[in-house]
Amino acid sequence: MPLAHLNIGSNQGDRLGYINRAISLIDLMAGRVVAKSDFVESEPWGFDSVNRFYNVGVNITTDLEPEKLLDKLQQIEREIASEPHRNPDGSYRDRPIDIDIILYGDVIMSTERLTIPHPHMCERDFVIRPLLQISTTGQFPGLNQ
Repeated sequence: MPLAHLNIGSNQGDRLGYINRAISLIDLMAGRVVAKSDFVESEPWGFDSVNRFYNVGVNITTDLEPEKLLDKLQQIEREIASEPHRNPDGSYRDRPIDIDIILYGDVIMSTERLTIPHPHMCERDFVIRPLLQISTTGQFPGLNQ
C-alpha cells in the first residue's frame, strides 16, 4: 500500500481537538496512520489573521487512489466543520480544520483538483518541518531538494 504524507492544520476554535479528531477519522476512514509529527505553531500563510495555526504531519498507508483519498479527506473536513475554508473569491480564511495531501508514494500528478507533490510544500515551514521529522527517506518525488 502506498504511503501518503498529509498535513493537518487548524487556527480556529479548539485547534488541537480538531486536529486530533481529524487524525482519528483519517485512521478510521482513509488509511492507517503510521506516523505523526510533533505539533508546529505558525502564522497564517497566504492571508492575514490574528489566529495562529497548529499543524501536524501524518503518514498513512492507504489503498485509496489519490483523488479518492482527497474525497475522503474533504468529507472528514466537512464532518468536523461544515463552513468552507476559503472565501468565495478563493482566498484563504480562518478555519477549524484543513487537511492537505503533500505526498503520495512516488506519484507526481497534476489535475484540476489535485497536485502531488503539493505545489507550495517547500515554501511552508509548517509543512516541511513535520514532513522531515517523520520522513522515511528525506527524498521526495519531483523535487530536486
